[in-house]
Amino acid sequence: MDAFLQFVFSGLTVGAVYALVALGFTIIYNASDVVNFAQGEFVMLGGMITWFAHDAGLPLWAAALIAIALTSLVGVALNKLAIEPARGAPVISIIIITIGASILIQGAAQLVFDKQIHRYPAFSGDAPIEVMGATILPQSIWVILGALAVFVALWLFFTRTLMGKAVLATANNRLAAQLVGIDTGGIMTLSFALSAAIGALAGVLVTPITLVSYDVGVALALKGFAGAMLGGMGNPKGALVGGLVLGLLEALTAGYLSSQYKDAVAFIVILGVLFVMPQGLFGKTAAERV
Repeated sequence: MDAFLQFVFSGLTVGAVYALVALGFTIIYNASDVVNFAQGEFVMLGGMITWFAHDAGLPLWAAALIAIALTSLVGVALNKLAIEPARGAPVISIIIITIGASILIQGAAQLVFDKQIHRYPAFSGDAPIEVMGATILPQSIWVILGALAVFVALWLFFTRTLMGKAVLATANNRLAAQLVGIDTGGIMTLSFALSAAIGALAGVLVTPITLVSYDVGVALALKGFAGAMLGGMGNPKGALVGGLVLGLLEALTAGYLSSQYKDAVAFIVILGVLFVMPQGLFGKTAAERV
């Protein structure tokens, strides 16, 4: 029982990161029906910029805020320089553009920072908390609570605000949204900024646990995408649940089978969703967007 609980704690921690990445996918998908495979690089930038700024002497909280702000600007630049000029192109072309942007951001981070693995101090210390014979790090609680807070904020944004409903309207019919006075260009810019900020927040929260380097974004993007698909692409609740379930499956696979199979779980989830339930766990809700 102790071992099982330990695997659950580990899975929830990693799953919360996947959920944050999946939530970033959800925002951009809701605004444009495009899957942004550069989302994992936003997580990497959040961790790397925070480390760089903290190493330069800034307090950790200030370094984290700077990282989130600068990563948001990178998201806006991605939209303005790469996505908007391709407006009207097939969706697959835009997806390929985001993959190219991911490679570009990764290469730029390698030049601006370095190739080393980095870590900065945990927010509340490294002393583990014991629960029923298992232990959980205080930073893991920060990660889990951060994912829950972002989910609640996004749910309120999409369901309770005019701006959130404008995002959904833009996704469903861009021309109709323009005809009723919605600034669809501004909506896209906002969506990329929010998505990048959420990715950066994930990087800020998880780096004290998993460490960060210039090349961590690809795996995070894949697993965040798997979590978003499992929950139902475009559904914030699905993104949260899908990310947490994927993290738990990974942890249990590594614990009871072998850590060598852990990374295969994301591929199996993607294939399973495509073949068995293409709409995901909450697909019907996602299909009823207004």
